Amino acid sequence: MARQKGHIKYVGTLGEVRHFKIKGNDGYYAGLKGGPSSEQIASDPAFVRTRENMNEFGGSAIAGRSLRTSIANLIRNNGDSQVTGRITAIMKRINLEDGSEVRGQRAILVTVAPQYLDGFEFNKFASLNGVFNAPYTITPSAGRDSSTLDIAPFNPLDRMYIPAGATHFKIINAITVLSDFEYNSTTGTYEPKDIATNGLTDVQDSGYLPVNALTSAISVVSTLPGSPTVSADVSVVNLLAVEFYQEVNSNYYLFSQGNAMKVAKIF
Repeated sequence: MARQKGHIKYVGTLGEVRHFKIKGNDGYYAGLKGGPSSEQIASDPAFVRTRENMNEFGGSAIAGRSLRTSIANLIRNNGDSQVTGRITAIMKRINLEDGSEVRGQRAILVTVAPQYLDGFEFNKFASLNGVFNAPYTITPSAGRDSSTLDIAPFNPLDRMYIPAGATHFKIINAITVLSDFEYNSTTGTYEPKDIATNGLTDVQDSGYLPVNALTSAISVVSTLPGSPTVSADVSVVNLLAVEFYQEVNSNYYLFSQGNAMKVAKIF
């Protein structure tokens, strides 16, 4: 792939060369027009591997979208601009671990390979450990429908990287159910194995805490709504986030930068 340099900046096609930008990357890029038609890709035996890869990539995108949708507000506050692609890439890695189905229909079994998602940072420019390094424990309930975050008293000035101008912060404990996904040959798409609980979410937080005062002991309990039975076909993804605010006349304004969130536990 060619990359443009100089003062001429445009997108579109000029002759046989197509010019375009790539989201998240600087500069302009160029490539030749052409390639197989959509009809060829859909039916030509030469593209059978392409179809298999496209099908599984689509399934990975569906699984990733399921996770993102369930915690959309948290991602809006704490995710970077490329988080969608990064989550899809993780789902694809999990997809490749499935050895029970044929190529093109391999399942996305987070329950089998949770290590790829565990520890995922939603903002690659601000890791949770870089923003918040006080000791904490996360304790799931026996039924996997609840999670308790416990943090001993700590001094934020010693244990946090606080953006200039921030007066308060929140610590967020969130849990969301992510089902394994499998290919349905009847519908021709990937679907959750446990549709009843997939996407169930609870988000709780510590409330606003001043950045310049020792905290008391913090305990934040998140519980899935409806007292569901959590099956073996789902993973409960436990997220830990820190958000910073500025207080002005008793109103709290969320910072657009400096916040962080990661997958702290999967159970």
